[in-house]
Amino acid sequence: MRFLIFTIALLVCSFSLTSYGFQSESPSPAIQAPLADKSLLLDITQVGQSKLVAVGEYGHILLSNDGENWRQANVPVQSTLTSVYFLTPELGWVVGHDSTILHTSDGGESWEIQYFSPELEKPLFDIAFDNENHGIAVGAYGQTLRTSDGGKTWQSEFHQEFLLPDDVEYLAELKQEDEEAYLDEIAFILPHFNKLVKDGRTLFLLGETGMLAKSNDFGVTWQQFEDIYQGSFFGLARTKTGNLIVAGLRGHVFRGIKNGSNWNEISTNTTALLNEVLISKDDRVLILGNNGVLLESTDDGLTYRLHPQKDGKSLIAGVLFNGKLIVVSDVGIKQISL
Repeated sequence: MRFLIFTIALLVCSFSLTSYGFQSESPSPAIQAPLADKSLLLDITQVGQSKLVAVGEYGHILLSNDGENWRQANVPVQSTLTSVYFLTPELGWVVGHDSTILHTSDGGESWEIQYFSPELEKPLFDIAFDNENHGIAVGAYGQTLRTSDGGKTWQSEFHQEFLLPDDVEYLAELKQEDEEAYLDEIAFILPHFNKLVKDGRTLFLLGETGMLAKSNDFGVTWQQFEDIYQGSFFGLARTKTGNLIVAGLRGHVFRGIKNGSNWNEISTNTTALLNEVLISKDDRVLILGNNGVLLESTDDGLTYRLHPQKDGKSLIAGVLFNGKLIVVSDVGIKQISL
């Protein structure tokens, strides 16, 4: 499949934001909750060799050294937190609702606000860093924030390359006629950006309406994969043989060979929403989904076996840790033996 190669630079609308965005009032800190590890959690990551960090509703950030016993970090917001990313065992970031960006420099033990702007009414869904200075956060309606100073300041970007040609023409005319209406329109015209996946020098972006793109300059410009399907994508990983597995709505899984130059839809025998793709050390492909769906492939993603979880709870994100699959769900932390 040929690529639609975008070389359009970022469209105007790039401006410096202070650490707290357009904050009108200080947020309330998260409450220490005895049952936080049984509440809705939305992401989890491994930090170093022996620590896990999970995030979720009410500003909950949980830490564990064994996957069984969890403690709650002190967090300065009660916003729902959607994604966690660590660049090193010490340096990490979390994003969430209210356009929240939090930062830690001590491995997740303490957190500070780098950006908080509930007035935007746009949740952030994911974040990634290329090094300790350069990072990018993405979210609803194509919201994109970039930093070049480790998060001290963030710049808003509008990625025109994801617009349809008719929308590009429409916006150009609107900008000439009514600058205020133009700014209102670009705030909500782009699809949701659901996930960032860093794969070596390549950064992948997954979103609504079949949007799947890659960048070799850390998201300054994007190449979009064309016409895979029209639903949303939520998870992507590269197999040990170099092929790409991407998953999304209603059980849709696609396998991209030759770095995604050709895509094939793979049967999964499920219609559940699929949230994340993981690759185990023994080359198994594991896909986590809603309704307790766990898919497993032992042939590089060509075929899948369904392992339904008895409680039927959503498997939202997970890590392979100490021989087990540690998953976050709508009922907190779950351990699945492999």
